[in-house]
Amino acid sequence: MVAMLDDRSRKLLKTLIERYIADGQPVGSRALARISGLELSPATIRNVMADLEDMGFVSSPHTSAGRVPTPRGYRLFVDSLLTVQPLEQQQTDLMQGQLQVADPSRAIQNAAQLLSRLSQFAGVVLTPRRTSAFRQVEFVRLSDRRVLLIIVTPEGDVQNRVLMTEAPYTPSQLVEAANILNEQFAGRSFGEVRERLHGDLRILREDISRLMESALQAGSQAAEESEPLVISGERNLLGVSDLATDMDKLRRMFDLFDHRSRLMQLLDTAINAHGVQIYIGGESTLVPVDDMSMVVAPYTVDGTRSTAR
Repeated sequence: MVAMLDDRSRKLLKTLIERYIADGQPVGSRALARISGLELSPATIRNVMADLEDMGFVSSPHTSAGRVPTPRGYRLFVDSLLTVQPLEQQQTDLMQGQLQVADPSRAIQNAAQLLSRLSQFAGVVLTPRRTSAFRQVEFVRLSDRRVLLIIVTPEGDVQNRVLMTEAPYTPSQLVEAANILNEQFAGRSFGEVRERLHGDLRILREDISRLMESALQAGSQAAEESEPLVISGERNLLGVSDLATDMDKLRRMFDLFDHRSRLMQLLDTAINAHGVQIYIGGESTLVPVDDMSMVVAPYTVDGTRSTAR
């Protein structure tokens, strides 16, 4: 594909795409003559643009005399024309500091926000695969019939659920129930513990068995309700001129964030990829919106791979 183009054509295509990415507006021949650094007349540039359009690298919107990149043009840019510059050490240290927090959930949220700030678009992080297992549980008495269940997952996440109980529990009863779960079943899933305790719950005192049954049910629900995707910066899309003036495009973008199963399908596909992958809308069937591209890379937490975009 690169062999089709001479140095002048590659330079003009690279300049056009970079300008379009920065401004979101079709790029005209006069603008290219001014910013490309090439001593070419607008007429010569128009001829080159016509050739690039014939080859499918750019197109001309009906509303403007300028041109915009096509998915094929973006692919050539990504594969052959994109220049990658290493980050300065100060920038790297700053980003690492934002991700080195004690709370894993906060680290994921910080990562999504960091991606959004760097790209000026939306940042998406797929959280690591979690089991419904627990490392530790604790009960805290809130009132006569309200108990706070604290769940610590094997990954170190902390989740809370408030249990409404049929009878009041003393602090010693709450400690007893937590000790049974932690000493005998730590590391197992709540569902597995419920199965194993199905008969034993009848042997335990009735008051303790009811509390533990409520805790196991709440723990299973907490695992099922955990949010697999963290998204930050969707509002940045409102600042993209060609989206802000086309509500249909913008609506399709936000619909994608609402129907997260499609995003998860794409991110799951990238988990086994090596390094950074770029999916371009209109080229990849994995990206459901033609005017959207995704830059995806896997990351590893304690040996488990997941993805960020």
